[in-house]
Amino acid sequence: MAVKDKNVLRARRHLRIRKKVSGTAAKPRFCVSITAHHIYCQFIDDEAGKTLAAASTLSAAFKGEGKSANLEGAAVLGKLAAEAAKSVNISEVVFDRSGFRYHGRVKAIAEAAREAGLKF
Repeated sequence: MAVKDKNVLRARRHLRIRKKVSGTAAKPRFCVSITAHHIYCQFIDDEAGKTLAAASTLSAAFKGEGKSANLEGAAVLGKLAAEAAKSVNISEVVFDRSGFRYHGRVKAIAEAAREAGLKF
């Protein structure tokens, strides 16, 4: 058995998750994506195929905090994402971890968003 690339394995996990998780206008999908240098969060209505709100480590609001895309920065980003969601009247979401394990930065984003008032 050959060892597969970890990105291929993550993509497979993401497909398994996406079979079960779908966002609507009333309860959008809170999608978290992590790259080597940045973190991206989106609130997606899958029925309409539209992004309702977004936040990332590239946004001006995040850069004003003076953090990087580490564990502390992920917590700040979770709070900013929840504020962006509340600005477009989103209070309940379905969490999509995009095949990443629920620990570290993914967990920090989710917990910060919950503390800021989002319901998963």
